Amino acid sequence: MADFLIYSGYLILLIDLILYTYSFFRKEKANVFFVGYLAFAFLMQMSMETLFHFKMNNLFLVNTFFIGQMVLLGLFYHSILKIRIQKKFVKVSLILALLVLTIQFINTPQEFLKFNLFEITLTSLLIVVFALMHFYNMLTEHKTYYYASMGVIIYLLSSTVLFIIGNLTSTLNNDVKYLSWMFNAFLNVIYYLFILYEWKVSFSNKKSLQS
Repeated sequence: MADFLIYSGYLILLIDLILYTYSFFRKEKANVFFVGYLAFAFLMQMSMETLFHFKMNNLFLVNTFFIGQMVLLGLFYHSILKIRIQKKFVKVSLILALLVLTIQFINTPQEFLKFNLFEITLTSLLIVVFALMHFYNMLTEHKTYYYASMGVIIYLLSSTVLFIIGNLTSTLNNDVKYLSWMFNAFLNVIYYLFILYEWKVSFSNKKSLQS
């Protein structure tokens, strides 16, 4: 069941990447940073899966993924937010977060090669804040990337809680840990389905969407 959820997530992500790339290059409608995020996510997922099958440590790729995800989704929200102070907040937050993580990795380089709960929490919650700002703007503006942002909030909040619980309860038996990872894989599938539905609503017809 776990393998089914994991590979289903990979497949849906690939479909998302193909569809959004088509919309970007052929229709010039999809946001470039969002397409870049999907491409980056797919590349990282495939790389982590490859190392896993070769029984190699892939945690450095996990850390790379969370940092890259923060940067690309941060740039994505920076590009679609209209209020100047919000755009400045995103830019300053990204710089400070990268600075904090750089200091951590310089002081304790081994943190980059293991499960870094601080990094995961910081990068994920920062993206959630950006998405919530966008949701606030959509109360009075056109709903742009509404379903994708909803997926971002649901998935990152839920997965972060799962990671924290998993870290605090590391002494639990393997069955409990397995259920936790299963649920995270399920949430990942739901997340990519939200992104797929966003494409269907915003890009599969003749509606124009600002890049």
